[in-house]
Amino acid sequence: MDPIKNPFSPGAGSPPPELVGRDPILEQARILLGRIKAKRPEKSMLLTGLRGVGKTVLLNEIERLANADGYRTLSIEAHEDKPLGPLIAPHLRTLLYDLNRMTGAGNKVKRGLAVLRSFVSALKVTVGDVSVGLDIEPEKGTADSGDLEIDLPNLFVAVAEAAEERASAVAVLIDELQYFTLTELAALIMAMHKVQQRQLPLVLLGAGLPILPGLAGESKSYAERLFSFPDIGALSEDDTAQALQEPARAAGVSFEPKALKEVFRLTKGYPYFLQEWGYQAWNLATSSPISLEVVKNATTTVIPRLDKNFFRVRFDRLTPSEKNFLRAMAELGPGAHRTGDIADILRVKVTSLGPVRAKLIRKGMVFSPAHGDMAFTVPLFDEFMTRAMPVFRP
Repeated sequence: MDPIKNPFSPGAGSPPPELVGRDPILEQARILLGRIKAKRPEKSMLLTGLRGVGKTVLLNEIERLANADGYRTLSIEAHEDKPLGPLIAPHLRTLLYDLNRMTGAGNKVKRGLAVLRSFVSALKVTVGDVSVGLDIEPEKGTADSGDLEIDLPNLFVAVAEAAEERASAVAVLIDELQYFTLTELAALIMAMHKVQQRQLPLVLLGAGLPILPGLAGESKSYAERLFSFPDIGALSEDDTAQALQEPARAAGVSFEPKALKEVFRLTKGYPYFLQEWGYQAWNLATSSPISLEVVKNATTTVIPRLDKNFFRVRFDRLTPSEKNFLRAMAELGPGAHRTGDIADILRVKVTSLGPVRAKLIRKGMVFSPAHGDMAFTVPLFDEFMTRAMPVFRP
């Protein structure tokens, strides 16, 4: 069939043609945005889930909802090698200048810029070779201590007060939250605590791997009182079928029931993978309906593509000892596994695995769903490990 008309969109963060199975999350976000705008208390929302479940897609859709509701939004992605302060400051600068350009911008907006100048000066933030441009005097004594847990709350309050003065609201959207340090997470939590105490119109919407709730709780024990942590899982078989059938039908094409069942069996309902299978099956099919045979033939194309573009980029960041740890997990099959069982396969003591385990958690490759258990953050990674390391000698 015509590849140009292919409705499927494989790729990290690419919006799917049909966003199914996520209505409860979007409704929760809609209510949250409405309540914060009305200055009614509500927990901010941090989405959690494995790689490939569509967290980024949902975060982008929530940003669209916020913009449609009149919010000023800023969207950033956390990185392992970039601190929170330098990452967020340029976006807050843009937001405050947007508020400042509004007719009749008052003292709170100008104060917000002054507080940001203080914050930037304390952090010595630079963008490229030049400092973040703020042609305004700093407000001395506010957000300029150099301690992020003190300064960020003061900055968020100043930004929220500026938005309130302009009868507006702010949505801060942050992806990959697990990459922030515990100190940075603590500063974010404290900032939102201060904003909520004052019932100011600023909301934090984020996404991260399943380790995020634990990291937030470790950073500040009261995190669970400020945030909800919706778990974004795989799609059901019915939702998987809908995610494939509806876009295809809109283009005058359908899938055979057996073909849909095969895609669900292969993908386990993970959205990233079903987009890949749908995309390749469409390109291989010569006519409608797309058959089981076509899906099976597409698999020979999909697996190498996933290995190269989805799995390999993560595998190549690993040290030999980290690869061995993950290969031992793969030897045990899918699901969570006891660290003791992994140690047995590697023929080492459990205590010796602590450092490599910690590094893998930090790299976002594994998480602990229960005490003493380890699981992959990337769906189907156990199958990839057996392909990447077919011969395993601990």
